[in-house]
Amino acid sequence: MATLAGTEHHPNARATLGAALAPGGRPSHAYLFHGPAGSGKRTAARAFAAALLADGAPDPDGVRRRVEHGTHPDLTWVAPSGAHEMLVGDIEEAVVAAAAMTPFESARRVFVIERADTLIEQAANKMLKTLEEPASFVHIVLLSDRLAEVLPTIRSRCQLVRFDALTTTQLEERVGRHGVPPELARACARLALGDGERALELALGDGPALRAGGERFARAAIHGKVAATRPWTELLKVKRARGEEAVARLEAQLADELEVVSRRDRRKLENAYSERIRRTRRRVETGALDLGLQLSSLWFRDVACLLWETPELIHHTDRVDELTRDAEGRRATQLREAVELVEETRRRLRSNVTEELALEALAYRLEALLD
Repeated sequence: MATLAGTEHHPNARATLGAALAPGGRPSHAYLFHGPAGSGKRTAARAFAAALLADGAPDPDGVRRRVEHGTHPDLTWVAPSGAHEMLVGDIEEAVVAAAAMTPFESARRVFVIERADTLIEQAANKMLKTLEEPASFVHIVLLSDRLAEVLPTIRSRCQLVRFDALTTTQLEERVGRHGVPPELARACARLALGDGERALELALGDGPALRAGGERFARAAIHGKVAATRPWTELLKVKRARGEEAVARLEAQLADELEVVSRRDRRKLENAYSERIRRTRRRVETGALDLGLQLSSLWFRDVACLLWETPELIHHTDRVDELTRDAEGRRATQLREAVELVEETRRRLRSNVTEELALEALAYRLEALLD
């Protein structure tokens, strides 16, 4: 049997899922795919769903094509609608109620739930009976980048499937396949800290702009230019652009759905999308700022690595000359404290704080520290 897509570099996942799909195998009713973001969990989940639904189908290739395009009626793919949480409404109808209904055309129904670590307790409680006593045709695949944060009541009812972090070399090769120059691909692979999605995010689209914003934020504090450059404005600009892009995608989806929904249900659909848009914007914008600050934190860390004479540990491998200049006249202890200040602000951004004020305050605190 061919290796399941997404499991090429993951022997545990390859062995577990391969055995389930082998002739005479008995797929579990619930799996928890866990490992770093970008390690292949989503690819494997879609391939596994396709294999389950194609089993015994008169046109297995057609089934696989529809699964790949997200149009198979017996596959339900769920992502959190909350800013940072999976809410009851995300799974109550789409999973709990639907799991009691017989398949439309396949012998099975497959449910894939992203970011299972964000399930709030009420949503998890709704799922417990489905996980404990599923219908014979139901298979649930949960995905998580943070296994320790998955509620024990959920984790204990699933078969765990481990996906290991990709090596820097593997990430570099993945980024390079998108036409990214080798030096940039190497830096993005190291800055991603094992996260395959993050590596591509940094290399493509507005990723370079976000990288530049994070670097300038750190360097303005190092060189005493915070008041003159207001470096937080660049991070906020990328944040807003990402939020607007996410909103535009959802508004386009809403427009498509409004064309086929009855007049009576239009208001309900518009209200549901309004809340979803608000939460999505919040999640996307907070994520952009968090990544920008993480890059700033890594910049301070890289400068400290040069002071500690461990250049092989730096992440911004394409910016060695700039890091070297920033290390002149600095003390490693200063840089370590700078990292701690940035990480403190990253934690605060997850609560309801005024982002611009938080970034401005951080920039001036860093400048005073590094003076």
